[in-house]
Amino acid sequence: MGTIATTSTQILHHTTSFTSEILSQSDIRRQIFSTLRCKLLPSDQITLKPLKLAAETLENAISTSNAAIQSSSLRVAEKLLVSYPETTFSSFLLSLIYALSNQPINSSISLLQVFYLDPSVARSELAPTLFEDLFLVHFLPVLQRFNEQRSTILSSLSQNANHDTDDYSISDVSVVVPWSKLLSKMSGDQALELKELERNYEEVLDENCRVFAKYFKEILANNDENRSVNPPDLVFKQSEKSEEVDYREEDDDNVKAKELGLKNGRYNPIWAEGERSVEFSRSSSKSKSPPFYPQRVSVNVLKRQNSRTLTTSPTSISDSEMESLSEDNSPNSCSSESDADIEENDKESALLEHGSSPTRKQKQPVFADSSRSPHYLMADNGNPPGTGKHTPPKDFVCPITSHLFDDPVTLETGQTYERRAIQERLDRGNSTCPITRQSLHSTQLPKTNYVLKRLIASWQEKNPGATPPHLSQNQQVVETDHHERMVKPVVPPSTSPNSVISQANMDRTINELRQAITSLCMSEILKESERAVLQIERFWQNMNIEPDILTMLSKPAVINGFVEILFNSVDLQVLKATFFLLCELGSRDETVIHTLTRVDSDVQRIVALFKEGMEEAIVLIYLLRPSINGLVEMDVVESLLSVIKGRADDLFKMCLKPKTASILLLRQILQSNEENVVASIISTIVSSKVIERIVGSLEAEWAVERLAAVGILRRCIQQDGKCRNTIADKAQLAPVLENFMATRDEERFEIVYFLSELVKLNRRTFNEQILNIIRDEGSFSTMHALLVYLQTTLQDQSPIVAGLLLQLDLLVEPRKMSIYREEAIDTLISCLRNSEFPAAQIAAAETIVSLQGRFTTSGKPLARPFLLKRAGLDKNYRKLMRMEQLHNNPGDFEDISEEEKAADAWERKTAFVLVSHEFGLVFEALAEGLKSKSAELCSTCFVAATWLVYMLGVIPDTGIRGAARVCLLKHFISTFKSSKDIEDRTLSLLALKSFIHDPEGLRCGESVSYMKHAFLKG
Repeated sequence: MGTIATTSTQILHHTTSFTSEILSQSDIRRQIFSTLRCKLLPSDQITLKPLKLAAETLENAISTSNAAIQSSSLRVAEKLLVSYPETTFSSFLLSLIYALSNQPINSSISLLQVFYLDPSVARSELAPTLFEDLFLVHFLPVLQRFNEQRSTILSSLSQNANHDTDDYSISDVSVVVPWSKLLSKMSGDQALELKELERNYEEVLDENCRVFAKYFKEILANNDENRSVNPPDLVFKQSEKSEEVDYREEDDDNVKAKELGLKNGRYNPIWAEGERSVEFSRSSSKSKSPPFYPQRVSVNVLKRQNSRTLTTSPTSISDSEMESLSEDNSPNSCSSESDADIEENDKESALLEHGSSPTRKQKQPVFADSSRSPHYLMADNGNPPGTGKHTPPKDFVCPITSHLFDDPVTLETGQTYERRAIQERLDRGNSTCPITRQSLHSTQLPKTNYVLKRLIASWQEKNPGATPPHLSQNQQVVETDHHERMVKPVVPPSTSPNSVISQANMDRTINELRQAITSLCMSEILKESERAVLQIERFWQNMNIEPDILTMLSKPAVINGFVEILFNSVDLQVLKATFFLLCELGSRDETVIHTLTRVDSDVQRIVALFKEGMEEAIVLIYLLRPSINGLVEMDVVESLLSVIKGRADDLFKMCLKPKTASILLLRQILQSNEENVVASIISTIVSSKVIERIVGSLEAEWAVERLAAVGILRRCIQQDGKCRNTIADKAQLAPVLENFMATRDEERFEIVYFLSELVKLNRRTFNEQILNIIRDEGSFSTMHALLVYLQTTLQDQSPIVAGLLLQLDLLVEPRKMSIYREEAIDTLISCLRNSEFPAAQIAAAETIVSLQGRFTTSGKPLARPFLLKRAGLDKNYRKLMRMEQLHNNPGDFEDISEEEKAADAWERKTAFVLVSHEFGLVFEALAEGLKSKSAELCSTCFVAATWLVYMLGVIPDTGIRGAARVCLLKHFISTFKSSKDIEDRTLSLLALKSFIHDPEGLRCGESVSYMKHAFLKG
């Protein structure tokens, strides 16, 4: 039977349907993005952040309703992706970008490239339906070939099963046998042969995917159909090309879709991870027809087969029931087990079986696992088959409790849990799925999963001795620091001599801890209480603190005992140990914080000890989360600065370093509304040289400390601009730039504001050095990140972001086309013209003035004084320069000629791109600003307009002078005629001089007369 050629219409139909579905379902899209990120090779990790940035840009484009913003975002994402090496992730993102851009052919080609680059992931995890519809229909001869080989290997298996009378005693009844049971009947050679067949099958399927992906791309590229594209030959063996068979000749009438068990005539190639079953009849020596395709063999099963520890059990879940379960609980039932995970679990099992676990592991919690139950709870190692103790299927076991489901509920993420366990987690404030970590949109649990419950009941009826006990009263569900659930038996079952000894040691230690707690709470002798504190501290440092011990120490009576020590003890070591324990407990248990804040005198005592020099106390103060006003009232600024300026004491490894806590609290204090207090604090910071230590926190390990340092330094620059030079000289900006992508919008603007203020130094060469650092440091493109952020930032913040982006773009010579420059200038002009946001208008005008590039030592723009100097009024400018020299070292102005050259070059470059944009559109926006009732906006626009009109006579002629004349000539004449301010009149005259070279500007009689009068008078 001949092959039906695939057409481009068919390919586009399938690929377009797939991309449309992905674009319409955000949950599936996020899940695929997560999968692709995990699949990146170590060599591709350099592209991870650009890929995340492109994915975020794509999400912005999908969510926005503004066509212009969507188009701009898609262009940015596309340019970002094509500038990095090609990966599966980037190809998938490009397919979605092209789909949104109405480029179906490019979208399909990029999607097919995913199948070419990583066919295994594409067909099993990303697009199994597309693989089934588009690829698999061509692979029927491959399936038939491998089925024949598989049948040969399994030909003797049914006979072995027939003779197995130990495990099955039911006569003339068809029983369901899991594949692990079949493998237990194999020899080692048979199992390895089946595993090798599976590996070959996967490789051949991958190779055929690549061949046909290339074939489909050739069809799509052949739009004009000027040449014929023949179907490729199928690959039947990876290593021997001679085994390839022509696809057109291999198609056999005997291959029927119904033989494959395909849904809608097609076969889904995803190998089942759960235990599939094959029926064997006691009355027949031959097995019923096995599935057509080769069956996946578990690596774990093979390992246990070789060591003769395979646990076998009959089960009676039909294929239809398993399919129903799979549909209802697919994320659990389809999870896979990596070789590394299995090997690690084997090691853990061996430790448990041989009793060689260390002391602190005797009460090791059992962590939930999405793909299997723990070996030492669920596996019946050492129990011979037929004893009635069978391993429940992993889909029947709650990943939180590791026990058989009693009331299963399936969450919106697709994961299933025991109702009581997940409800307890939600009651504690954890609103995320324990396995996927996705936030739950609703904390209201759904109805019971009755399909799964019926399956469990059926399994229990057929395995009456296999039901594990439910969670007993001697066990408790607890939560770790990483918010993972675990079941922790109070007395774990253990029979080995080593375990008994270890348990005895643990019991003795626990008894000593209880005695120490009793002494702390009950003793009236201070020395005894102090010894108890030191004993508890040593116990905490040396032992693995478990939840029941944490609960014991977090009780109000114990916390009050620690507070009594703070009030009465004068022993420095005891006080440090007490603060260490309170901080550790408070960081892990919220009830400790509630206990401490219940009594005001307790907080006051903690603050008093901090002021007396107890640095560890500041960590506890931070954990108490005082309000901003409360912090101001505490009057702890001097002590905070002392901690920041001093060196850390590493005697105790606390949950938070005192310096980090001090930085975080100082940042909160500077957010106070009491400006006088804030100004006084900033003055103290700058004068006491603490600012250099705060600059060092830009390299801190914790991102939150780096962000707090950014906020403090930005306020210092805003209050006292002279510290800008110190910060610029000492700051390492790379860690701050790394933070930019991982923070909230509010924190992103703090970073942008800080950087934009940092490049207002009084030396142009230094400014450009810092701009180069901002552009080039970090592992992702700062300009791309700023452009994406510009799309979503608030209106009054946009000018700051746009100004920084434009400066980064201007580091190179202006090009004919730059998306960064276009977006930045468009933003400045739109903000300048938007009268509904006066703050944004003023910010845009000030940004344009600051782009002139000259600043005082304090960071104030020199545009107005410099223009007056050019007009002949240089008195103010000379005065400013003398003040600058008084505040700077004589050597700072040795290269003043080089600085002037750099400043002039920057000024020409900036003015050129501003006036050239959209044929002088900036002049229209400035003219509208000059008509504003806001004196501040009008004054700033006047300086900006004067500067740009003056620069028309300096930069090459761009044909923009006419636009400037139409928009601004009358205003300059009016100002020159009516203004009483000599400086304003002088600036108007400077601007009017630029229109002398415009013949059309001299045709207006009024213009000629006033200009003649002005120049004659001048």
